Amino acid sequence: MTPDASARATSGLTPKKLYRIVAIAEAITWTLLISGLVVRATTDFALAVTIGGSIHGFVFLAYGATAILTAINQRWKPGLGLLAVVTAIVPYATIPFDLWAHRSGRLEGDWRREATDDPRDRRLLDRLMRWMLNHPYLLATVTLLAVVGLFTVLLTIGPPVPKT
Repeated sequence: MTPDASARATSGLTPKKLYRIVAIAEAITWTLLISGLVVRATTDFALAVTIGGSIHGFVFLAYGATAILTAINQRWKPGLGLLAVVTAIVPYATIPFDLWAHRSGRLEGDWRREATDDPRDRRLLDRLMRWMLNHPYLLATVTLLAVVGLFTVLLTIGPPVPKT
């Protein structure tokens, strides 16, 4: 796929739109998880937590990947990128972070598919990101496989067990 075809394939899906979609999805899945916990506490139906928790866990990881991609593309400082990821740990915190990032202009602009005169564009990470952005289906596949792989490993390890 040529860079022009890649750009057309993702036209309209700006960093701001992608980040907002996944940030809202992460918040919605918090509701599923919390609802599952309430159902389990009131009815002993543990499957509710398994379902809500699994969906939330997967979207949580997808949000983390999206926050990292957005942080790199938008050239956020590492601390801000880390803060974006950490907001997923606190229920519903991705929404105020998204609103703040939007209001402060940190989500403005398109995907950086082309090199500019900016010296940062010569860094390996920026070159790799541009290459991946020019191959959006490959980027989506690699990201999905990474999220699924990490999700599988975490499911295999199991939930944290409280010390008694």
